[in-house]
Amino acid sequence: MVSLEKEKLEIPKVSELMIESEKVAHVQIGNPLEHALLVLVRSGYSAVPVLDPTYKFQGVISKHSILEETLGLEDFELNRLSDITVSEIMDTDVPCVHLQDNMMDALYKLIDYPFVCVTNDEGEFDGIVTRRTILKQFSKHYHEIFKHLE
Repeated sequence: MVSLEKEKLEIPKVSELMIESEKVAHVQIGNPLEHALLVLVRSGYSAVPVLDPTYKFQGVISKHSILEETLGLEDFELNRLSDITVSEIMDTDVPCVHLQDNMMDALYKLIDYPFVCVTNDEGEFDGIVTRRTILKQFSKHYHEIFKHLE
């Protein structure tokens, strides 16, 4: 049996792991789907946060939801993209974390999402934590712990 010395393992806070809002692609709640799809395609992301005019987090819009909305019986009805707003099809039932939460709080919410949004108590958007960032942290800690076993 292998025993590890008990060291205090500090779990990083969300504030240390997040990508700040200024660096995150997003759309406004009143934007047409045409604009949202353009942002998604140009950014290379599958989904982005939706904010209101005061930068409060409202939900998430994804390529998948836009394509589902424009899929007709025979083909894609792309002419509808300018007639529908983000608010009509965005997903509002998405988890968020706060700056003071820790990496484990984010991990549990990231199991089913590629990213989670970071908001403050007033609902203002502070940034995102990605699944990739959490996996990199676990990899780092894993290697640090197991290098002591060699």
